[in-house]
Amino acid sequence: MIGFLHHPQVPASHPVLVQARRRLQQGGVGSWISTRDHAPRLWRGTRLLVTLGGDGTVLSGAALAAPRGIPILGVNLGRLGFLTEIEIGGLVEGLGRFLSGDYRLDERNLLEVGLVRSGRSLRRALGLNEVSVQRIGGGVIRLRLAVDEQEVGVIDADGVIVATATGSTAYALAAGGPVLEPSLGDLLLVPMNPFALTVRPIVFPADQRLTVEVPRDRATASVDGAPPWRLRPGDSLRVSGFGRRLRMVRFSGPERFYGLLQQKLGWGLPLVPTPERASGMWKEASQAC
Repeated sequence: MIGFLHHPQVPASHPVLVQARRRLQQGGVGSWISTRDHAPRLWRGTRLLVTLGGDGTVLSGAALAAPRGIPILGVNLGRLGFLTEIEIGGLVEGLGRFLSGDYRLDERNLLEVGLVRSGRSLRRALGLNEVSVQRIGGGVIRLRLAVDEQEVGVIDADGVIVATATGSTAYALAAGGPVLEPSLGDLLLVPMNPFALTVRPIVFPADQRLTVEVPRDRATASVDGAPPWRLRPGDSLRVSGFGRRLRMVRFSGPERFYGLLQQKLGWGLPLVPTPERASGMWKEASQAC
C-alpha cells in the first residue's frame, strides 16, 4: 500500500498522479490519497507516503509518517523544493525504483514540542523544521531559557526559534543561524533580533530538553508554520528531539545537500562571477541569441 498526500491546490485528478496510481494497481499495489489538510486514516499496510506539493507538504507528511516508521518521498510541484527529491514528471519512475529497492534512506531528526500551563501538559506536536515563539502584536518579548532544568538565562528579543538540522536552512537561517548538515541530530536555538548583541545562536544535543518560558507576555508558538498556539504569561514550551527519525527516500547521494545549497539558496556563489564563469555565461547568452 502506498499513500499520496497532496497539497489542496494539487487536484487528485492530476494526470501524472492518476497515471501513477493506475500503474500501481496494474502491479498489484494498492494506494490511497488524501489532502494534507485532512489527516488520512488508511495507514495499515502503508509502505510509503508520497507528498505532492512543496516543502510545506513534506513537513505535513513528516509529522504523520515518522511516528509510524513510514518513509516519505517528496515530489515537487512548488517553488523551492529544498526537501523534495523528484519533480512531478519523475513520479512514475520514482515509484518503480522504490518498489524495486533502487533507493537509499536519508534519516532526519524531528522536534517534539509540548505546551505546559500550570504544570499541566496541554498540547503536543512534531516538527521537521522548527518551532518559533513571538509576542502577540510584535515587539520585544522576554523569554526564560533552560536546558534539562538548568537555567541558561533570560533574553529580550523579537522571538526565538528552535530548529532541527533540517530546519537550519529554513526560518532559522533567515534569522541569522548557522547551517547544520542535515544528518546531524543536534538542535539549534536562534534568538530573533536579540536586544543584547552578546546573545548568539546555540547548538545543543537532541537528548537534552530545552524549556522556553514566557514569564510575562502573551505570545504565539508555531510548529513548522502550522496554525499558532496562543501562550499565556507563565506558559512554557518543552522542546526535545523526537524518539524516531524520519526516513526520506533518496535516489541521489548524500552530497546532494551541498549541491542544493548552491542551486536553491545560492550559497557559495560569488556575487561577482569569476572571469571563467563570466566567460561561460557570456557564451551561453550568445548561443541563446
